Amino acid sequence: MKKPQDPLRSLSVEKLTPLEARMEWQTLGEEIARHDVSYHQEDQPTISDAAYDALRRRYDLILSAFPELQKEASPLTRVGAKPSEKFAKVKHTVPMLSLANTFSDDDVSDFVDRVRRFLDWPASRELAFTAEPKIDGLSCSLRFENGVLSVAATRGDGEEGEDVTANVKVIHDVPHHLHGSVPRVIEIRGEIYMATADFLKLNQRQEKEGKALFANPRNAAAGSLRQLDSKITAQRPLKFFAYTWGQIDGAMPSDTQSGMIKAFHKMGLPTNPLTKRCATLQEMIDHYRLIEEQRATLGYDIDGVVYKVDDLTLQSRLGFISRSPRWATARKFPAEKATTILLDIDIQVGRTGALTPVAKLQPVSVGGVVVSNATLHNEDEIARKDIRIGDTVVIQRAGDVIPQIVSVVEEKRKHGAKPFIFPDHCPACGSHAVRENDPKTGEPEAVRRCTAGLICPAQATERLKHFASRNAFDIEGLGDKQIESFFADGIITRPRDIFTLEARDARSLKKLKDREGYGAVSVKNLFEAIAARKSVSLNRFIFALGIRHVGETTAKLLARHFGSIEKLRDLAVKAGHDGQIARDTLEAIDGIGPIVAGSIIDFFAETHNREELDALLEHVTPEAMEAIEVSSPVSGKTVVFTGSLEKMTREEAKAMAERLGAKVSGSVSKKTDLLVAGPGAGSKLEDAKKHGVEVIDEEEWFRRVGS
Repeated sequence: MKKPQDPLRSLSVEKLTPLEARMEWQTLGEEIARHDVSYHQEDQPTISDAAYDALRRRYDLILSAFPELQKEASPLTRVGAKPSEKFAKVKHTVPMLSLANTFSDDDVSDFVDRVRRFLDWPASRELAFTAEPKIDGLSCSLRFENGVLSVAATRGDGEEGEDVTANVKVIHDVPHHLHGSVPRVIEIRGEIYMATADFLKLNQRQEKEGKALFANPRNAAAGSLRQLDSKITAQRPLKFFAYTWGQIDGAMPSDTQSGMIKAFHKMGLPTNPLTKRCATLQEMIDHYRLIEEQRATLGYDIDGVVYKVDDLTLQSRLGFISRSPRWATARKFPAEKATTILLDIDIQVGRTGALTPVAKLQPVSVGGVVVSNATLHNEDEIARKDIRIGDTVVIQRAGDVIPQIVSVVEEKRKHGAKPFIFPDHCPACGSHAVRENDPKTGEPEAVRRCTAGLICPAQATERLKHFASRNAFDIEGLGDKQIESFFADGIITRPRDIFTLEARDARSLKKLKDREGYGAVSVKNLFEAIAARKSVSLNRFIFALGIRHVGETTAKLLARHFGSIEKLRDLAVKAGHDGQIARDTLEAIDGIGPIVAGSIIDFFAETHNREELDALLEHVTPEAMEAIEVSSPVSGKTVVFTGSLEKMTREEAKAMAERLGAKVSGSVSKKTDLLVAGPGAGSKLEDAKKHGVEVIDEEEWFRRVGS
């Protein structure tokens, strides 16, 4: 098999085989969420903001080069992180999403081409975009009612953020009242940041007072905004740029992105003067170059340029893909590099048995952030770069969850340094570790995996940690250390054991309260935390099962589609028994491709998995997810489109309906609420009449949804 190219070089992704691309894409996606909590919630990232963004950059670059991965569910879990318990929660009426990343002229050109294809917009027809600096700060939403600031919230996980109203009100840049005629309700969204000079002064003051220093302006801004005492926030020189919006009740101030920014400015909101409307691709690239040249003199940190389709009607037609809009993208600046010493190579065993090499580095500062680890991906990567322990290496903040090794400084290699030999046995249990052949391609996988399965303590404990983790069952008091301890003593070896723990403890002569580090109160709290999770949302339940390729996003898709774990299991089992119709049904779900469907089918085909599921259901009740909170005439309805649509493509129609809270189906049944029929409608029209489904034309659809 061809060895993977250097993932930090822009052309390397294009040289990957589909198998290599899929494996790396999945690995990147599975690891991203580990930094979300520390980055977005705790303001104590283990890597820099640029390193995190660079991970997204590598991930999206692979997705751009291999669009077939769109059919697979994204392993990414969320936009940001779950809101902190320190603050009251604010439900975003309109989700606060993130942006896809690009990092080359060709990427920007591809983005424009994708937009044109989706809209069926010829190259001869002008398609304008806005270009604006991407501020390296903290996203915030400001809700104004009748022109008065009422609520301010962080992005949180995109759906729910933290109430930071009191803190935002002490930021000088943020007006308490908007000027002029404004909508009754308008949510202004933008970035809270700290100027470079103010950041340096703050750190000087911190050092003088013997307090911890902030790593960079972004962390300083985030930590300052998320203070429990607004008096502390008032002492921090925070600033704000407005660049987008959420809910608007009333007349839109403009019908273009650039017009909205001008309207914000007239309302008294600070907007970035470098925002520009670009009529051509070349103008977009030229403005990026201009901003890049001015980057060092701006006085605040930026990490790229954001492009947005200017026409708001076209934005509405384009809609969204998973966690990001089709009509916008972020062009990122190149990553930073540093040189250090490779002290050791540590082999870590993941939840799926994958052996992942991690470089242990002599700590070094890269762009103001101290790093001591770097990913090495797999054994091919180590061999291709000829990386040896003791080498002087160049690291870069790009492409993975932790910095990557770009190259070895061979002239500094110590005499006698030996090539690294990748282990063929699992360091956790001693079982053989092999590179299996992909069943679809017959080619060896890039990752070496432990063959022990459930008997491997690294895998078993990791599965249990995943089950009880924050984004799954979120059992307080049952963290990684507790699970490792309980597993080592045979107290919890399977998920079901968690929910029988209290009953078994009551019968046992060795009580949990007598264990080191425990007591009657802590055990009581643990039992109460477990009992509180005997009812859990269906999407969390599905995610907790640890099905390969099924992250939080996919779990939500499955939960919304099936409504119960029993329906999902029954369809998957039927598909596993050569049920082609059942398999096609599963693969037809928007966001579920053949790889993910295969993983789901394989999971439920295993007898021990079904037995464990049945055992869990004796103790746990999965609850249906809440409906999408979208206020529209078609919210919650099942809609079918048929015939020739004249004002929008079928893809646009589907995106529009889902954006309005409707569920789009490919066939008509008694559960269908509405059939939108264009010229040439055939059997679906007859089915609608048979089931008594309301039938409307395209004109009525637009009138009904108010578009």
